[in-house]
Amino acid sequence: MLEAHFWWILIGLCLVLAELMTGTVLLLALALAAFLTAGVAYFNIGLVGQLVALGVSGAIFVPVTIKVIRPHFSPAGIDYGSVGAGAENGKLFEIVERDFDHALGIKIHGDFFRAERVDALSTDDNLQAGDRVIFDHFDGTTAKVRPQN
Repeated sequence: MLEAHFWWILIGLCLVLAELMTGTVLLLALALAAFLTAGVAYFNIGLVGQLVALGVSGAIFVPVTIKVIRPHFSPAGIDYGSVGAGAENGKLFEIVERDFDHALGIKIHGDFFRAERVDALSTDDNLQAGDRVIFDHFDGTTAKVRPQN
């Protein structure tokens, strides 16, 4: 049977392989923590010590990797995070029609959101596919938009 440090190296290599398939830096941070734990296990530290080393190194590597390494892999000008955080407010979008149910909405980072005018009670024309609108805010999962003047 393999010694403990070889198991941690195998776990780290599996995490690196999974990182290559997913593209998230979280798995890379966990792989680094597993490799550090392999170093601890090499010195015959018990299982509790190995798990403590994994937890402490993971608590250090995960935030550092996300804050330092992830921005280098993100395209310039893209503000990641939840869409409803306000990064898209005031930006121009085009109304698109979804194929299967003909719903009208806008696409933000590839995700479709039903669109509704902010002043929906007005007697103005309804939204049409191809209209250019300015995103205002979300009401639940519905994108509230204003027509481009």
